[in-house]
Amino acid sequence: MARSGERREAAKGWRGAAERAGGRVGWWPRLAIVGAVGALIPLLGLNDFQLQVGVNALLLAMLALGLNIAVGWAGLLDLGYIAFYGFGAYAFALLSSNQLGENGIHLPAEVSIPIVMLAAAALGLLLGLPSRRLIGDYLAIVTLFFGEVFVEVVNNVDSERLGGPNGIPAVDPINLFGTQILTVKGYFYFALVLIVITIAALHLLDNSRTGRAWRTVREDPLAASLMTVPVTRVKLMAFSFGAVVAALAGTIFAAQQGGVFPTDFDTPFLILIYAALILGGSGSIAGAVLGGLVLSVTLELLRNPNQAAYVFYGLILATLIARMRPWRKLVAVLAAIVAFGFAAHAIVEAISPTAVAGSPQSGGWLGSALEHWVIVPENAKTSGNIGFVVLVCALIALVQIKGRWRTILLVPTVYLAACVWEARLAVEPSVTRQILVGAILIVMMNARPQGLLGTRRVEVV
Repeated sequence: MARSGERREAAKGWRGAAERAGGRVGWWPRLAIVGAVGALIPLLGLNDFQLQVGVNALLLAMLALGLNIAVGWAGLLDLGYIAFYGFGAYAFALLSSNQLGENGIHLPAEVSIPIVMLAAAALGLLLGLPSRRLIGDYLAIVTLFFGEVFVEVVNNVDSERLGGPNGIPAVDPINLFGTQILTVKGYFYFALVLIVITIAALHLLDNSRTGRAWRTVREDPLAASLMTVPVTRVKLMAFSFGAVVAALAGTIFAAQQGGVFPTDFDTPFLILIYAALILGGSGSIAGAVLGGLVLSVTLELLRNPNQAAYVFYGLILATLIARMRPWRKLVAVLAAIVAFGFAAHAIVEAISPTAVAGSPQSGGWLGSALEHWVIVPENAKTSGNIGFVVLVCALIALVQIKGRWRTILLVPTVYLAACVWEARLAVEPSVTRQILVGAILIVMMNARPQGLLGTRRVEVV
């Protein structure tokens, strides 16, 4: 019933043909193909830094998969999810370091990882018990408190064993059946194997009675209870299964980094996990993985101003191409933006040469192309801050107005965004990364509320 509208309106053109072709390939062959493609990535001659980006992307994808159980399938707004990730990392660090004594424990991975996963399942159950009757904002507040408690505990309680703010250094690498993983490439393959196994297990779980019960509880807990679904038990299972996946990711993180610290598991990273799930599509296994991979790689690209410029301008261009029809209107708007920029630059230069004395932050051919188009003053910081405020006001106005005036306002707004980027935003990548991630999510939620691979839900009255 919820997908009847989607079935009536099948995708057309090349997109529809691609979806139908993909649908003819079984789920398990698709997983095997994706795993094989992932296994080929280290063979492309990537350096250790690039492989480390791949490891981080796989960890974020795994965390999004675990969060998808509680949020996407069971509909539970779990804001303490990051604590399970930290618990897995700290538990593995305690079992595989000298933190508990001069000789330590140093269990091999085939022993320590199952222990950590079982302990995380019990912890998820404990969190679920006081939250089992809560929904919505109340559940979010309780679980957020749990996440903050975890950070406070590892920072201030039993610093002799947990390390306090200094964390736990010198964690053993993964020692699996007598073989140690000591290279970034080795951890990439280890994380890839574990995420493929996790995807397969979650697919079986999603198509089981438990998976159907989670979705029923998400849609209407009261109706699910009347249909004899054990709502409380189903919620507790969602917390436990999500905790297990997060703890598994935590063990990989602790071993690969060689240490764990409280700042690794703070609220900003929780926001990043939610962003990955929303971007990919809540409720979709493939969407959670894709969201984690795309977001992690995008954030790394945004660290470099030159690479970030391609993401920024590419995002603007892709949005215009996706949302503006007919094509002649798109061409006219792009031409107007280019002409507006050159005219504005020439007028400002004639009035005050110092107002265009600065240089664009983008390098290479892109910076050369923008040099006589964008306005970058000599004092770019002050003017950039003012321009950013004006840009926010212009974006708000752009959302509010309709019709021809929106198209007219779009031209100076896009140009102003380019000027603000070159004068201010590209100078501070740490701040700009957060702003661009937010912008990507806003655009995505307007263009595809269900995410990249999520399923559109249509209520039939």
